[in-house]
Amino acid sequence: MLKILIPTIMLFFVSWLTPKKWLWTIITTHSLLIASLSLLWFKWNTDMGWDFLNQYLGIDPLSAPLLILTCWLLPLMILASQNHMYMEPIIRQRTYIMLLISLQTFLILAFSATEMIMFYVTFEATLIPTLIIITRWGNQTERLNAGTYFLFYTLMGSLPLLIALLIMQNNIGSLSMLIMQYSQLDLTTWADKFWWTACLTAFLVKMPLYGVHLWLPKAHVEAPIAGSMILAAILLKLGGYGMMRIIVMLNPLTKEMAYPFMILAIWGIIMTSSICLRQTDLKSMIAYSSVSHMGLVAGAILIQTPWSFAGAITLMIAHGLISSTLFCLANTNYERMHSRTLLLARGTQIILPLMATWWFLTNLANLALPPTINLMGELLIITSLFNWSNWTILLTGFGVLITASYSLYMFLMTQRGPTPQHLLSIYPTHTREHLLLNLHLIPTLLLILKPELIWGWTCCNYSLTKTLDCDSKNKS
Repeated sequence: MLKILIPTIMLFFVSWLTPKKWLWTIITTHSLLIASLSLLWFKWNTDMGWDFLNQYLGIDPLSAPLLILTCWLLPLMILASQNHMYMEPIIRQRTYIMLLISLQTFLILAFSATEMIMFYVTFEATLIPTLIIITRWGNQTERLNAGTYFLFYTLMGSLPLLIALLIMQNNIGSLSMLIMQYSQLDLTTWADKFWWTACLTAFLVKMPLYGVHLWLPKAHVEAPIAGSMILAAILLKLGGYGMMRIIVMLNPLTKEMAYPFMILAIWGIIMTSSICLRQTDLKSMIAYSSVSHMGLVAGAILIQTPWSFAGAITLMIAHGLISSTLFCLANTNYERMHSRTLLLARGTQIILPLMATWWFLTNLANLALPPTINLMGELLIITSLFNWSNWTILLTGFGVLITASYSLYMFLMTQRGPTPQHLLSIYPTHTREHLLLNLHLIPTLLLILKPELIWGWTCCNYSLTKTLDCDSKNKS
């Protein structure tokens, strides 16, 4: 763990001590080196499940893919932010970079924490840098309103979780995740039902579940490019990760209590996908599509089968890469056209043909076309939901259809059609932008070659069973 944490902390000093001329180059290089080192986390101990373990931090097959995605995203955020930050005073540039580094540090600590209280503290700590990025570097005057929504929705959802964790500490005597996953509580009273709700509310707001999602489109629309990327790719996944960690303790109550949340999650897929079809703002459309995808993840986690858990973590990683790519593409349009309105940004395929290729590939991945990892995640989840209840196939199938519709609508509205007169003199794309998009898309395509890297606990259990089978055959 320290091989990644210490270089990440050293980035704080690098961001303040590097000369102005080399600031962005050195920070990008250093963060890319950290991202490359983090790939070592793909090699975990399948016999025990946990690896790289010390008293407070550890990695298992569930947290490893999310940790690597976190480390991978910092250099990409820095690459994406260079153009619009270049004209700012150097002190503001350094502050902005420092906030991104602090976000990565908190996220690494959150995903690798083995104690629930440490996870809770770092989970909440990510609010502060994100809030500053949205309210200080946001695009429009609504950014203060968006920051307020983001802060209060997340805080109001999280406070009951703190009380629930203290009650759990009192009952079990430990909040260690290594012990929690093997603990079973006798949940029978009405108070236990409130405790169950308190345990999951914070994570469902963070995901977000349909009904408590209003903070997300506002935050995405107002945030700068790095804020949108980290929100879509990592911060929403904190909710899914926290749910998967704590839900193993909440049986057998989950069987009955999950129904209202399942209804909201599955109905939310259709509602938010339909909202995407009538959006005029490009970033708002991508934000609502995130709510739709995370509805699938919430439903999968609540039914708690091996396939649904594997599908949830797979779709979280796939959505993290693809939604971040969509925000990068929206930003390249915004930097040239100074508008996110779809009607004002038509016909750019003729002017920027290579960028149109990235738009096409990303939209195909967003609608889960093979051979992308999105397809595997959605297939696992939809199969699990169908096994849980046959009626869900109507809602999830209709949701997939609408997802395909708005993804193609997004591509056609931004790339095809007659080019407006005001776009004929825009400047060409940069190598930096093509590199940024490739660093998103290449991992998405490569993961399909070895998907067991991101299957989470399912992969660990499969490997352990395989090892035990081999041992028993050798003995016989």
